[in-house]
Amino acid sequence: MKPEAVSPLLVRKYNQPVPRYTSYPTVPYWQEGINVDAWKDVFRETFHQENHTQGISLYIHLPFCESLCTYCGCNKKITTNHSVEEEYLLAIAKEWKLYRKLMQQTPVIRELHLGGGTPTFFSPRNLQRLLDSILRDSIVHPQHAFSIEGHPNNTTPAHLKVLFEAGFRRISYGVQDLDPEVQRVINRVQPFERVQEATEAARDAGFTSVNFDLIYGLPLQTLESIENTIGAVIKLRPDRIAFYSYAHVPWTSRSQRLFDESHLPSPEEKILLYLKGKELLIAAGYEDIGMDHFALPGDELARARAEGRLHRNFMGYTTQDTGLLLGLGVSSISDAGGAYAQNAKTLHDYYADINKGVLSVKKGYFLNEEDRVFRKYILDIACRGAARFRSDDAALLRQYSFPLLQPLSEDGLLLWNEQGLQLTGPGYQFLRNVCAAFDLHLLRGAASGNGTGRFSKAI
Repeated sequence: MKPEAVSPLLVRKYNQPVPRYTSYPTVPYWQEGINVDAWKDVFRETFHQENHTQGISLYIHLPFCESLCTYCGCNKKITTNHSVEEEYLLAIAKEWKLYRKLMQQTPVIRELHLGGGTPTFFSPRNLQRLLDSILRDSIVHPQHAFSIEGHPNNTTPAHLKVLFEAGFRRISYGVQDLDPEVQRVINRVQPFERVQEATEAARDAGFTSVNFDLIYGLPLQTLESIENTIGAVIKLRPDRIAFYSYAHVPWTSRSQRLFDESHLPSPEEKILLYLKGKELLIAAGYEDIGMDHFALPGDELARARAEGRLHRNFMGYTTQDTGLLLGLGVSSISDAGGAYAQNAKTLHDYYADINKGVLSVKKGYFLNEEDRVFRKYILDIACRGAARFRSDDAALLRQYSFPLLQPLSEDGLLLWNEQGLQLTGPGYQFLRNVCAAFDLHLLRGAASGNGTGRFSKAI
């Protein structure tokens, strides 16, 4: 089955800067220097509500990489000096103890994700130390989901053995693209054979879910190169594939300034890259989960979507919705339902705070009732492609959202009335634009002249 065609006119019309909606309100609307004591209160209350029912989610940011991938917008530290592992592990252990004091009971860990950076930069021994420091005084939920981001070039059987024994069953490899010229220009050279070896090693170690991250819209990519990359990837049959749009944000990611922008595909070319990739993935038996994610029918992500259990947070789409996500490490983000908190973005500031025995929370946001309601609309659209409207919200919806839904409807992207909306097939290609119709912070900012320039374009 081929994806439904998307008009180049619609691509040009809707290729505007909009958020990716891993949170609402989105990070640019958070406040610097939030009240840390107030954050502690919200965290403590949410923890006690969630711990014995759902359990909690835990994200640990491991920022180090040995080389710079020039497309990357993540918080990272480039070094080949592995002695940095020791100081960072000590800081994570200290931060965890600070949160453990707030918990006042044994945490039940439902979800654990190691992200980066390159988590497999750390030696197997140090990864084991990290996990032991977290898990030895925790309860692992019987339905836990533990995952890690790995680099095909440095993930070893020893890494995989340590992770498997700690309960990890899913690994996500950053493949991005398999064309040698594209790999050269983004400074991420990893031959197909190495990706194949890493994939087979994970399965041999007992991992039941292997994810590949791919990117479309990179410099020098063509329809032919995308077709070759997807064709090679399909041979390895990863359980999930995240097929991300390259976010060109050189104003925040200095490494992207190294690109010759004439080598980037146009918006019209970029959507064709995506549609070709999607066509090949669907033909190979993958299901479109939404917002750049695909999964085999038997994968838990596909089952969660079919059963209406899909959730979205800072880690992307997930099957877990615990109500509390705690982020540890530099730049990590926590979500306590009623509040967000982000750690210091530099190692210097993060270490300084943690070594003083205080949380390194520098930025965040406390949600009001309006935020909670419109966050649910955005999550429902992102995870289920539909939303039901509350009559209590009619005035705000008529003022901000409905005027934007009408042109989206006229362009065939959704069906709607004052009771709710449902995306059409083509509408899924513009999911971020539909979500933006419910982003009151974005819409009020645009009306006041404080607009969307801080976000990447939708396509």
